[in-house]
Amino acid sequence: MRIAILGTRGIPANYGGFETFAEELSTRLVERGHRVTVYCRERGAQPFYRGVKLQYLPTIRHKYLDTLAHTCLSTAHLLFRRADVALYCNGANAIFTLWPRLTGIPVPLNVDGIERKRKKWNRLAKGWYLVSEWLATAFPSVVITDAHTIQDYYFNRYRKESVFIPYGADTTKASGTSTLSRLGLEPGRYFLYVSRMEPENRPLEVRMAFESVATDMKLALIGDAPYAQEYIRRVRDTRDPRIVIPGAIYGEGYKELGSHCFAYIHATEVGGTHPALIEAMGRGALTLYRNTEENAEVAGGAGIPFEPEELPRKIEMTLRLTEAERAALREAAIERVRERYSWDAVTTSYEALFERLARK
Repeated sequence: MRIAILGTRGIPANYGGFETFAEELSTRLVERGHRVTVYCRERGAQPFYRGVKLQYLPTIRHKYLDTLAHTCLSTAHLLFRRADVALYCNGANAIFTLWPRLTGIPVPLNVDGIERKRKKWNRLAKGWYLVSEWLATAFPSVVITDAHTIQDYYFNRYRKESVFIPYGADTTKASGTSTLSRLGLEPGRYFLYVSRMEPENRPLEVRMAFESVATDMKLALIGDAPYAQEYIRRVRDTRDPRIVIPGAIYGEGYKELGSHCFAYIHATEVGGTHPALIEAMGRGALTLYRNTEENAEVAGGAGIPFEPEELPRKIEMTLRLTEAERAALREAAIERVRERYSWDAVTTSYEALFERLARK
């Protein structure tokens, strides 16, 4: 099949979950014999990446226009190039899925989480996301949700059936420690937090909670955000020498951090299935997670839930656990990811969906 993926920043992944998703899915589909094009915002030197065609198109560098402007242009390009299936990412792009569908191209839309709840959006942007939720029930050929809680939301609010396909992760661990050395971290002697540095992901609260705990371990806060510099400045405003905030780290360095941490803290309160959570679990991290429905669905008892005010106490609890208790939780996390969130199984689900849509 000829498959197009639109609505992300592009690949290789160097931003967030949708970009990692696009890379993992597209490269595996190519390995299975399909021709895949990923639309990209950042112009690179290579026309292909691991067999995937990279279609570079411009955008408007603006917090509220970046995604929409690029997806609009990508859609116009798609209409003249054709595809057997066009996968759109991000519910905000629902309005564009009607155009290719009217020309006979099947269009599945991965809506992600309930984005209008994010604090970074102003009233207009939240209104757009609300309208886009409604458009997602009518414009694309099928809606894809990556968490059962989001699937239930679309059905209960809009009576819209969706196809559940989870996000993926691998369970391989990195043996190297060069990134740790560069950051002044020791294997097994640091807590890890990974997310975009935005208010609803709670990095500031994680930093403050850790500062109240008496331990000689460190906390590595990993992440960045293109339109949240003032908030990031507040996160960085600490004199605690145990806190390490290097910005975003991708590739092997990111894998190293997840493979050697003492524990991983997931504090995000909005969204569907969070990639960083299942990636940390897949690498055997002792996982503390904010007790939301979406996070609890992923963890499934293989981690330690916390309410916001409980985080300092839960951090202290992980330090008091016996090594056998910590090992049992880590192994349970790996097994849960192996059973439910393997990238190969995710790819098989998407491939079957694409083939069904292309035959209609």
